[in-house]
Amino acid sequence: MDEDEVKIEAEDPEATEGFEAKVAKMREELSACRKDKQEYMDGWQRAKADYVNMLKRLETDTKASELKGKVGAVETLLPAFDALERAKEHLPAQAGGEMPAEGFSAIAKQLESAFASLGLEEIGKVGEKFNPALHEAFGQDSVESAEEDDIITAILEKGWRVGDTVIRAAKVRVGHF
Repeated sequence: MDEDEVKIEAEDPEATEGFEAKVAKMREELSACRKDKQEYMDGWQRAKADYVNMLKRLETDTKASELKGKVGAVETLLPAFDALERAKEHLPAQAGGEMPAEGFSAIAKQLESAFASLGLEEIGKVGEKFNPALHEAFGQDSVESAEEDDIITAILEKGWRVGDTVIRAAKVRVGHF
């Protein structure tokens, strides 16, 4: 016997017919309620999945916007930082090695610490293997051994990245055997 089936026994057969009609009607209503319940449950589950997906998309978009803001700020400051680095390298010879070089060094260190707090990393060091994804070759230098082939020999301009995003490739000279 099914759980929805109810057997009604009565002494009067006419009374039984009325009960059976009521039970049939109740079964139809119960079936309609179960169908409605399933539709509501399906709709709720879709809405919940949409909400979870929206939260994930919002988190991804927030991280992308944060990275875009960092990159924009760094790209704006890099030319000034490069000019400061070049001035720092040439100032002692021009000024006779006097005090102003210390001021340039202090400003450069402040900018470097600000860049570090943004997650900025320097790309390119002499002795590294050349990587076209990170370095831009601006010339070749002759080297004496095959081990030094494709090794960076000079940094012409520092490269920078935040995480996996390269803001500016390092401009380098590469050894060629």
